Amino acid sequence: MDVKKRIDELCDKLNFHSYQYYVENQSDITDYEYDMLQRELKALEEEYPQFARADSPTQRVGGQAQSLFSPVTHTVRMESLQDAFSFDEIDDFGTRVCESFPDATFVVEPKIDGLSVSLEYENGLFVRGSTRGDGNVGEDITENLKTVRSIPLRLRKALPFIEVRGEVYMKKAVFEEIVKAQEENGETPFKNPRNAAAGSLRQKNAAMTAKRKLDIFVFNVQRMEGGEITSHKQSLDFLRELGFVTVPFYTPCKNIEEAKAELNRIGEIRSSLAFDIDGAVIKVNDLSQRQALGSTAKFPRWAVAFKYPPEEKETVLRDVEITVGRTGVLTPTAVFDPVLLAGSSVSRATLHNQDNINKKALAIGDMVIVRKAGDVIPEIVGVKTRSGNPVFEIPKVCPSCGAQVFRDEDGAFLRCLNPECPAQALKNIIHFCSRDAMDVEGLGESVAEALVNEGLIKDAADVYLLKKEDIAALDRMGDKSAENLLNAIEKSKSNDLARLIFALGINHVGEKAAKLLSVRFENVENLMNASVEDIEQIEGFGGVMANSVVDYFSLPQSRELIARFTEYGLNMRSLEEKKDSRFEGLTFVLTGALSKFTRDEAEKIIESYGGKASGSVSKKTSVVLAGENAGSKLKKANELGIKIISEDEFEEMIK
Repeated sequence: MDVKKRIDELCDKLNFHSYQYYVENQSDITDYEYDMLQRELKALEEEYPQFARADSPTQRVGGQAQSLFSPVTHTVRMESLQDAFSFDEIDDFGTRVCESFPDATFVVEPKIDGLSVSLEYENGLFVRGSTRGDGNVGEDITENLKTVRSIPLRLRKALPFIEVRGEVYMKKAVFEEIVKAQEENGETPFKNPRNAAAGSLRQKNAAMTAKRKLDIFVFNVQRMEGGEITSHKQSLDFLRELGFVTVPFYTPCKNIEEAKAELNRIGEIRSSLAFDIDGAVIKVNDLSQRQALGSTAKFPRWAVAFKYPPEEKETVLRDVEITVGRTGVLTPTAVFDPVLLAGSSVSRATLHNQDNINKKALAIGDMVIVRKAGDVIPEIVGVKTRSGNPVFEIPKVCPSCGAQVFRDEDGAFLRCLNPECPAQALKNIIHFCSRDAMDVEGLGESVAEALVNEGLIKDAADVYLLKKEDIAALDRMGDKSAENLLNAIEKSKSNDLARLIFALGINHVGEKAAKLLSVRFENVENLMNASVEDIEQIEGFGGVMANSVVDYFSLPQSRELIARFTEYGLNMRSLEEKKDSRFEGLTFVLTGALSKFTRDEAEKIIESYGGKASGSVSKKTSVVLAGENAGSKLKKANELGIKIISEDEFEEMIK
């Protein structure tokens, strides 16, 4: 087999189907077929890294965590827009433009509420992405932007150079899913889709960004070599031809009156859009007229952003319901008389916690003011008329099991710590079997719910007592499905201890923290006997996380659960082999094509000697391991005076 040819074929095929799915909203192949093609490509690239392409779809999954983001100076300033809140201000804008250019025409487009970024391409390949920052200097977030599926890694036309500006955003449906998960986990939820998108883009670990399912609309050409455009509409049409996702609709208008009519139209449909907008923008269409109009110290004179007022309604607060999440957090939800907001009927809104209730002094019977945060999540803004009833208080016992609840030391959440709480049981089982935890393939939410409803399991340990005939008797299962599920359950017994620790659902302990605990204490017995002081010695662990771990293992129910897992044959030891600490405190960056190791092999070796592997070069980088055809990372390492080694030197270091 011609490996290079096959890699090229897979890249082209996957990029084509990815564009179809994420840009054109259609697909000619199933998700499974796509996954199999991507798995084949990844395996070939790992074995033959010298043939890996810069636009490979495998580049989108997110690499190692970055310690910081490098500054990027924008050649073309990324300006902000002047806001207008009334049509009188829009008329003033139109008058100013037409004084200089009576024949000026305009383009009106929705103003996406997200994070503005710059994308740079050389010879058709995506080479750098950065945040707007202060307009003059932003931050390099290239690796994070590669995870945004709607950003092309290779353009349809290989221009010598082009820099475009776009808005990274989060769809309303994705935002709702994330907020729901945050509420269940007792985390402070994002306030709106824009905050969620901005927070996701600046994750130090690009793999976390990838999980947030971000999107982009590109709306401007900043710089370009190898082409010429004369109007804004022409530029948007050209961007679409290159493979970018542009703003979904942009309307040419002959004058400012037509522009105002379009503003009204967008205002009427904004609640039905799949994404959040914080207004609409009117831009002068002719680029030469734009250049002549110029900019003030703050804003361009050729554009204005119209802001729509938030819609608020008054209603009566009838009740507050309490639900118990997977981690035991008690979440209060307001129930009020239905009102129509942003195109849909709303009768419920989360109140988050007791502190939020106290801050607004909410009581049953109050006339409250309701709106949708970011036109998506309903929220109570405040009280219009007080009923005279006492401020609502969340009960001090769990509404599901009756156990006493405790207030988090670091926050405003009340939590039920009873691991046998029925309200938490199903959610704990689902989390335990999830892909990032014990990865029991086939035991998803619907199967877990069926098993619990049939009384076959009550907690995660019961999963390992399931019998084939019991599983096969469930709806939509059968003998073959039951056999596959039992095989997946058996396979999960050999997982690394880090997966089990994460699967336990200990408050504040995520995947990374679970791995650090596993490596540090080596087996579950050492971990259960560890003190707060022992755990705090781990880099990145504070008192809150350490106390959370100690509190969990101090419960008799938790120790009984671990004893059952041990009895049922689950691995209780770390599989990470740490040979010695010769690389302790050192951060390595790998670049170029390695011939003696795959990247995964080299990174595991570094970690086995106590070092860290990072995906980007910074002042905190200790050593750069450079293979053949090393590019920008090697150049940056030289500029920063960082030690650079070859594979031969690396072999000497690990002898």
